[in-house]
Amino acid sequence: MKSLIIILLAAMLTDNFVLSKFMGICPFLGVSKKLDSAAGMGIAVTFVMIFATLVTYPIHYGILVPNGLEYFDTVLFILVIALFVQLVETMMKKCIPSLYKALGVYLPLITTNCAVLGVTVLNIDSGYGFVQSIVNALGAGLGFMLSLVIFSGVRKKLEYADVPETFKGVPATLIAASIVSISFMGFSGLFS
Repeated sequence: MKSLIIILLAAMLTDNFVLSKFMGICPFLGVSKKLDSAAGMGIAVTFVMIFATLVTYPIHYGILVPNGLEYFDTVLFILVIALFVQLVETMMKKCIPSLYKALGVYLPLITTNCAVLGVTVLNIDSGYGFVQSIVNALGAGLGFMLSLVIFSGVRKKLEYADVPETFKGVPATLIAASIVSISFMGFSGLFS
């Protein structure tokens, strides 16, 4: 149980996909302007990460490895991820149309989000068992959501900050993102 908690917290904090591994930067910068869209994207990505891991792990170890077809991992994993993204998109369109519109093009881009593919591949590369992989996917999704929510607050403060004209917009956003990323370095060494 202790190792599962360590995997969960490490995936959220020290191995955060956005702030430590720099995966998933596109939705991080694109959707983090408002808290509700950041939280919605975080929940959607967490759902896709968990369910993609639930399906890709058995595919890898049950079908591909016994048949020597591991080189199909990436192709099959993207297909599985696309299936779950389509499911999320359809559900969101019917149940929460305002969030669906707020996320816009970033919702279908979860399919090609390297953080989602990264968690499925890294679960296998790290040698995690099935339960450890699910916990890692949950931690990665929660870490993704945490970074989006924190950065949405930072961006809200940036709107009211007295920023020199040269740094307004994208430069200030990138500088703020790097400072948030550096703050997560404080968690390094906390879990091993």
